[in-house]
Amino acid sequence: MDILANIAERKIQEAMARGEFDNLPGRGKPLVQEDLSGVPEELRMAYKVLRNAGCVPPEVELVNEVQSLRRLLLNLDDGEERRNKLRELNFKLMKLEIALKRPVRLDLFPLYQEKLVERDK
Repeated sequence: MDILANIAERKIQEAMARGEFDNLPGRGKPLVQEDLSGVPEELRMAYKVLRNAGCVPPEVELVNEVQSLRRLLLNLDDGEERRNKLRELNFKLMKLEIALKRPVRLDLFPLYQEKLVERDK
């Protein structure tokens, strides 16, 4: 064993002797195994580090923002604030479609849908 492994092992043994591991959450329970089969092997460590740090891919962050805006719009009455939030939602939807390299579907955009409905009246 190298010197760092020896030091680490000694520190662990000392902590165990002091009882620092006695009341850890999950003690006596099996570890939950993560299914990382969808992540390429060479990216798994980086994926875990980023996930544990609370970092998410930009696309996932955009999806979360879109869902949040949609929930917010359900509770807003017609008015300037609703129009502004609809514009923001449309912008984020467009950004998401571009990030995912998908063809833009106009039926996803509520502001566009409202204009179509108003025009058909």
